[in-house]
Parts: sequence; structure tokens; C-alpha cells
Amino acid sequence: MAPELVLVAAQAKNRVIGDDNRLIWRLKSDLQRFRALTMGHPLILGRKTFDSIGKPLPGRVMIVITRDAAWQVPEVRVAHSRSEALAMAAEEAEKLGVKTVFVAGGGEIYRLFLDVADRLEITDVALEPAGDATFPPIDSALWRVAKEQSFTKSKDDEADFRFRTYVRR
Repeated sequence: MAPELVLVAAQAKNRVIGDDNRLIWRLKSDLQRFRALTMGHPLILGRKTFDSIGKPLPGRVMIVITRDAAWQVPEVRVAHSRSEALAMAAEEAEKLGVKTVFVAGGGEIYRLFLDVADRLEITDVALEPAGDATFPPIDSALWRVAKEQSFTKSKDDEADFRFRTYVRR
């Protein structure tokens, strides 16, 4: 059986997720949630997103999708298509004994996987920054909010935010 596929993202009110290949807000709570969700699981992301992180994340098998046939980084699996990334992720999930695979951006990668995702773990950030990367629209005819939790900004968080879990209708 194929593992559950979960897109995990933080988006602003205007769906912006980044600018110039970088995060544009500071939300320690969201980074902690991302780590807790993805630790011990395969993580699919695009090459630009990987480059913005700069290194493999500990405790996760990273699968990077790139068009560059020569791109390689030690300790990172490389895929050149959605189907190849999904096959690698399923193989890694089985090895790890987990039932979930995460997709962690960027914008092109979210669009590529949205139609095959089982769940969305979205942080809605109460900001409206300019940016060049966006999360695709979440169609309420296809997705419903299964869980939601709101937070007021703290000293470690730049803005108010809300965690939402979406499941397919």
C-alpha cells in the first residue's frame, strides 16, 4: 500500500511562501512543528528549496526533485520526476517502517503534488508580504479542515498564526 502523502507548508494570507528562495518570516513555533511532523520520515522537496536549506536535514531521508541530471549531494536521493520521487519515498517509508511521506516545497513542487496528496498540514501566517513563491489555492470543494489551532505571536514568532490540517472530502 502506498504511504500517505502530506504537503506541509507555511503560507501568508496572500498564499506567499517565500521570496528569492528564502523564508520571509520568523516563526519558531512553525519550525518546531515542521520538525516534529517530518522527523523520521521521507521528505520530498525541490532543488531550490534544498539549496535554501543548504544541507540534508537530520533524521529525515531527503528526496530532491531536479531537472539537472548531474545534480548530486551526499546523503540526498535525487529524483527527476514526480513518479520517481513517489517511488523512492515509498521505498524509504517501507525501510523506515513509517506510513507517511512529506512534501516540503517550494511552490512548483506543491503544485506538482497537490492533486495526489492525502492531507495538507498548513500554517496560515497573519502577514501579507511580497514574494515570488506561492502555495496553490486550496479548493474547499476538495479539501476540508479537520483540525485547527490558532496562536498569538510570541517573542519567538513574528506574527499570529494558525495550524490547519486539511483532509480530502
